[in-house]
Amino acid sequence: MKIKDIQEEIVDEFSMFDDWMERYEYIIELGKNLPLIKEEFKTENNLIKGCQSKVWLQGEQNDDTIVFTADSDAILTKGIIAILIRTFSNQSAKDILDADMDFIDKIGLKEHLSPTRANGLVSMIKNIKMYALAFNSQN
Repeated sequence: MKIKDIQEEIVDEFSMFDDWMERYEYIIELGKNLPLIKEEFKTENNLIKGCQSKVWLQGEQNDDTIVFTADSDAILTKGIIAILIRTFSNQSAKDILDADMDFIDKIGLKEHLSPTRANGLVSMIKNIKMYALAFNSQN
């Protein structure tokens, strides 16, 4: 599935909820289903800087795609990284680098997060793009 299609799917899912309490609950649910990072990857190097809570992100090249795993010590943050992993895992580095991020605004995520969580979201996206940049330059 292409990144754009996954993003549209996420926007559709979020549009089913009437209020932000329901959306927060959904984000938390998504976090519970996050494919967790292996303990050996919970290192300082994989810790995302700029997040209020601890978020670890690991990316591995698998043929022509990048597979991401992550974890967080905060339930809402775990849900946010789960949305990003669902969108960008198993995609090519080029597609990740070319991807538009407007789906974040369409679901209203940034405006409904505290400033520190919004900064964390930006840092998570930046780290995903940095993995893509690194793997793209190897090919």
